[in-house]
Amino acid sequence: MAVLIDNLQRTATTPRHPEKAHRPDQPALRKPDWIRVKAPVSPGYVETQRIVRANGLHTVCEEAGCPNIGECWETKHATFMIMGDTCTRACAFCNVKTGLPGALDPAEPEHVAAATEKLGLTHVVVTSVDRDDLGDGGAAHFAAVITAIRARCPNTTIEVLTPDFLRKDGAVETVVAARPDIFNHNLETVPAKYLTVRPGARYFASIRLLQKVKEIDPQMFTKSGIMVGLGEQRDEVLQVMDDLRAADVDFLTIGQYLQPSRKHHAVIRFVPPEEFEALATIAYAKGFSMVSASPLTRSSHHAGEDFARLKAARAAP
Repeated sequence: MAVLIDNLQRTATTPRHPEKAHRPDQPALRKPDWIRVKAPVSPGYVETQRIVRANGLHTVCEEAGCPNIGECWETKHATFMIMGDTCTRACAFCNVKTGLPGALDPAEPEHVAAATEKLGLTHVVVTSVDRDDLGDGGAAHFAAVITAIRARCPNTTIEVLTPDFLRKDGAVETVVAARPDIFNHNLETVPAKYLTVRPGARYFASIRLLQKVKEIDPQMFTKSGIMVGLGEQRDEVLQVMDDLRAADVDFLTIGQYLQPSRKHHAVIRFVPPEEFEALATIAYAKGFSMVSASPLTRSSHHAGEDFARLKAARAAP
């Protein structure tokens, strides 16, 4: 069941994660050298931030505390997070605010399209918070954003990273009908960890969502990702790969989980780079057309370059 927190009247003293505020602190492991990144200070970063602010937009780069924000924003690659900055779920790994969101902004699709144009994006990633409060989970809003970007930036390829639309009949069909170039939905972790890591979601519902996309449009690229370092076992990760391939998913991402605060799920282990390389080799052997696996891999990191490689892989004889 989805977790809803009634704190619509948010104040300066309202905790970002009210459902986590009274939990005991979790241990925090020291980050190894391979996980460290530079602070974002470049002129490109500042300009991207200005454009995002000018259009009144939210980005998952900021809201989720992505470690790659400096690198991506330096080259004006931002991942837009639509439907507000407050999520109706309470996932143990996530840094996005939890609570009861406000109404949808009908002008947001055009604002996203305008920012896409100003940033000169050739590939744009659009994600969202979970909106269990909406009848369609926000599917029609996703479709409106895709349509607005197509109208203003017809040559830009569009990647959507959607929530699971749990118990929202017709939602997947609505988004697919808007024809994004790639449909992404992350599993986040192995099924045994859902109760503690992703309690509002259902593993096989997420697998079914990805499978349904291919049933509706077999030519649409699909993508999914997981985090490691949450206490999962290697054979569980390999089983997730098999489940995704059974759903005909094209592209797999695997990255290191990083703990946003001591109130979030602890990092059980920092996985070394050579283990990511081994997982990538296995994933390719299992039939994925594209795999990105490294400590700093995130769904939208290098998304444009990876999508070009994905298309090339399908076109290869």
